[in-house]
Amino acid sequence: MRTKARFPGVEPGAGHYESFYIKATHPAGGRGIWIRHTVHKRPGESPTAAIWFVLFDADAPAPRATKASFGADELSAPEGAYIRVDGATLEPSHAVGRIETDELEASWELGFDDPAPPFHHLPYERLYDAALPRTKFLTPYPTARFDGAVTVGGERIEVEGWPGMIGHNWGAEHAERWVWIQGADLGGEEGSYVDLAAGRIKIGPLTTPWVANGMLRIDGVEHRLGGFDRVFSTRLDEQPTSCRFQISGKDVKLKGRVSSEPRNFVAWVYADPKGPEHNTLNCSISDLALEIEQRGREPRRLELARAAAYEIGMRPTDHGIPVQPYPDG
Repeated sequence: MRTKARFPGVEPGAGHYESFYIKATHPAGGRGIWIRHTVHKRPGESPTAAIWFVLFDADAPAPRATKASFGADELSAPEGAYIRVDGATLEPSHAVGRIETDELEASWELGFDDPAPPFHHLPYERLYDAALPRTKFLTPYPTARFDGAVTVGGERIEVEGWPGMIGHNWGAEHAERWVWIQGADLGGEEGSYVDLAAGRIKIGPLTTPWVANGMLRIDGVEHRLGGFDRVFSTRLDEQPTSCRFQISGKDVKLKGRVSSEPRNFVAWVYADPKGPEHNTLNCSISDLALEIEQRGREPRRLELARAAAYEIGMRPTDHGIPVQPYPDG
């Protein structure tokens, strides 16, 4: 067990959200899946749960997406598993589930393994139990490789050695604005990855600069990126369907751009436990270009075509991506 569900220990009067999510893409790019198991608890109320499913396909006019919501009686954290929502279960080395709505039917049975250690975005373990930050990020399986099958609308898709990841986040409140960027098998190197989460927090009338925490694993070596002490050297120029970024670590500087066509994005409503909402845009088949500067080495450029994740969460609704017709919470 590389992490654990937090929702069973939340006090009745507290608000809470939690997400376990799977991202996997075809080794050649252009096709990917995104599966999310979530918990949403308003203060003083029982939790609700949901399953979210997206098939991204660069040859299709748009992603195929749907969401199904359930009551507390369909939510659990069984012994030996991370979470179960309705019949969808995520446990070490195995994910199985089914979703059936008027819009789409999909099912999956996936095995996975990952020799890399979990990546804890927050730099100190004590922060995971502290009141701040209000959002906690953890990637228990940063270089997962998936095998099995996914069936979408009657089409069976064989999953053989698809690179990806499994993430876990939770908290009492979403950031005011956030960005998540992820890519695996950089430059064709199996086991390499970049995983970057950045947020701006609203404190009273003020909003903080970008605070980013990330990991670059390249040539078998892990390089932690960002952190509180590098706030003023962190740069993000985020747009609804693209983001330029710059972030550094102790002995590495990373610049890059992630983007895709608007038609490849799916948009959702994400709600805070206390009420306000964000629009969240996600594309798991984005293009990613990285410029890496390492001490003692020549700079190099790596590209990942149609296989990176780009997610942006924001208050504005004028981004131009159709929002899925599902409430949150």
